[in-house]
Amino acid sequence: MKTDVLVIGSGVAGLTFAIKIAEARPDVNVTVITKEKMEISNTAQAQGGIAVVLDKVQDSFELHVKDTIEAGRGINDAEVVKMVVSQAPERLLELVAWGTSFDSGKNGILELGLEGGHSRRRIVHHRDLTGFEIQQKLILHAKSLPNIHFYDHYFVIDLILNAKKDRCIGIHVLNKTNSQRTSITSKITFLASGGCGMVFGNTTNPTVATGDGVAMAWRAGAAVKNMNYIQFHPTALYEAGKHPLFLISEAVRGYGAYVVNHQGKRFLYKSDPRGELATRDIVSEAIVKELKSSGEKHAFLDCRHLDIEQFTAKFPTIVAYCSAIGINVATDLIPVVPAAHYQCGGIDVDRHARTSVKQLYASGECVHTGLHGANRLASNSLLEAIVYSHEASKAVLQELDHLPYPSTRNQQEVLNNFNTDVDEKIIASLRQRLNEIMDYDLLHSAPKMAKTEALVKLWNMHDLMESYPPFNSGSVAFYELKNMVEIALLILKDAIDHYHPKMGINEVVF
Repeated sequence: MKTDVLVIGSGVAGLTFAIKIAEARPDVNVTVITKEKMEISNTAQAQGGIAVVLDKVQDSFELHVKDTIEAGRGINDAEVVKMVVSQAPERLLELVAWGTSFDSGKNGILELGLEGGHSRRRIVHHRDLTGFEIQQKLILHAKSLPNIHFYDHYFVIDLILNAKKDRCIGIHVLNKTNSQRTSITSKITFLASGGCGMVFGNTTNPTVATGDGVAMAWRAGAAVKNMNYIQFHPTALYEAGKHPLFLISEAVRGYGAYVVNHQGKRFLYKSDPRGELATRDIVSEAIVKELKSSGEKHAFLDCRHLDIEQFTAKFPTIVAYCSAIGINVATDLIPVVPAAHYQCGGIDVDRHARTSVKQLYASGECVHTGLHGANRLASNSLLEAIVYSHEASKAVLQELDHLPYPSTRNQQEVLNNFNTDVDEKIIASLRQRLNEIMDYDLLHSAPKMAKTEALVKLWNMHDLMESYPPFNSGSVAFYELKNMVEIALLILKDAIDHYHPKMGINEVVF
C-alpha cells in the first residue's frame, strides 16, 4: 500500500494537518491511521479549552507569553512561545470555520475562562467538553474531503527508513481486526500519536496513550528531548484500583472550587500566594506534600459553596460522572489525587514540525517544541498542536512534489517472521510492574540513587522482552509494553541527567 501523506493519529494535531493538506491539494492522497476508533485520542479527553488572547483591553500577547514562560520555569524557547501565542486568534477562527462551537454569552461574544497560571481570562471553551467538540467537528470535516482516507484499528509497529537510515519512507502496521502485518509507504510521514500517560500508575490519559510515536521515532534515530518533563494534573478523581483516572478540569478551580485536606482545610496558600490558581506543578507538589504529612491517599475538591445550577451548566460531564459513582458535588467533597497528565518533552522538532529524520514530521503531545518548558501552562496544548500542524502543512506543501514514491522491497518478508502467540497474563503483569516503578515521587523527590536503581530495573525488563522469545510475540500488547518500557527509560534517564538535590519546589527541574 502507498500514499502521498501518512498521518498517525486522529487528534487535533493529526486532523488539522490532514485537513490543511487535503484542502490545499485535492490531488494528494492523505491516509490517517489510528490504533483504535478515530474518536479515541488525548484530544477527546481535553476538558479545558484553548488559551487565546481575544480581549485586547484586559489582555495582550505579551501577558500570555509572560504567563507561559513563568509556568515553564523559564526554560521555554521564547521565540516559539511568541510564535504560538500570536497565531492563536487566527487558528481559532479556522476551528470555527470548520464547525467547532465555543461557549458565548447572550451578546454572542465568546466567554473567556480563567485557569491556573493565567493572569487574565483567556480560555475559550465548549463547556467541559472542549477537546471532544473540536475532534468531532474535525472528523466530520475531514470525512467530507474525498482525498482523506481513514484506517481504524491499525497498530503502527515501526517506522521504515531508507537504506541510508536518514529518511522515513513509511511504516510497518498490524491490522488488529485480522492480525495481518503489512507496510505502507509514503512521501511524508506525520506523527501525531499523543502522549505516554499509561506508563504511570496514576494517569488521566486514555488507554491508547502508550508513547508509541516517541518510541518508534527514537528507534528510528530521531532526536528526543526533555522526556522527564511530565506534567501531573493535581485533580484527577481518586478511585482505588482504577486506571486511568477521570479528570476534574483545571477550570473547576478557576471557577472557584477549593482544594482541602481531610480536615476540610485549604492548604495551598502555604506553597503559593495564588492558592488554587497556582500552576499545576505547584498545586500537585503541595497536594503530594500534604498527603505524605497526613498519610492519606487523596485530598479533596470542595465545590459546595458554588451555585450548583450554574456549576452543572458549566461542567455537565464532571457532575454526571461524579453522580454516577455516588458523589453529589452540591453536598459531597470530591476526592482527588495528582496524576500523569501531559508530556511536555518528546520528539524534538523545529518550528515547521520537522524532526531530525528527513520526511518525518510530528506535532501534538508527542513532540518537544520548546513552548512548555518544564511545565505546561493550562490550555496551551491544543493551541500548540494546531499551530505546529499549520506550520507543518506549509512546509510539506512546498516539499511534496519533489519527493518520489519510495520502494519497500523485502519488507513484507521481515514482517511475516513474527510469532502471534502471546501470554497476555505475563504482559499484564509486566505492565503492572512498570506502573509500580513509575510514579510521582520517582520523578520528583526520589534521590539519585533511587532513580538509578529504578533505571536498572527498567533495563532488565527491556532486556527480558528483547531476548526471551515468549515475550517477543509480535502482538499489540507486546508492542505497547515495549514502547512504554522504552519511554520509561527515556524519562528516567533525563530525570537523572537533570537531577539537582538542592533545588526547591520553585526551582526544581523535574
